[in-house]
Amino acid sequence: MAKRGGFPGGMGMPGNMNNLMKQAQKMQKQMEEQQRELEEKTFTAKAGGGAVEVTVSGKKEVVSIKIAEEAVDPDDVEMLEDMIVAGVNEALRMAEQAAQSSMSKLTGGLGGFGF
Repeated sequence: MAKRGGFPGGMGMPGNMNNLMKQAQKMQKQMEEQQRELEEKTFTAKAGGGAVEVTVSGKKEVVSIKIAEEAVDPDDVEMLEDMIVAGVNEALRMAEQAAQSSMSKLTGGLGGFGF
């Protein structure tokens, strides 16, 4: 009897490939939805004991900066600048952490794909 070529299991492989494509499309849609949700969120960080408050969007853009009056010292502008930088960096870090967490929830299931 001659040995048949092709995929083991006969027609099972094309069906599996179709399922894989459907799963990939579903994951892509979920990633797009999560990206939109993340972009709509805001992240707020405070610096200098609350003297500076910075809010950034999920798009990693500065939305607002609030500065307490007592933080505005004409003789120490450098301290205010440092507090603003610290607040912006912390708010951006929070947004990045949320993005990574959101994506890892989806990509955590990639083990089934053999990646």
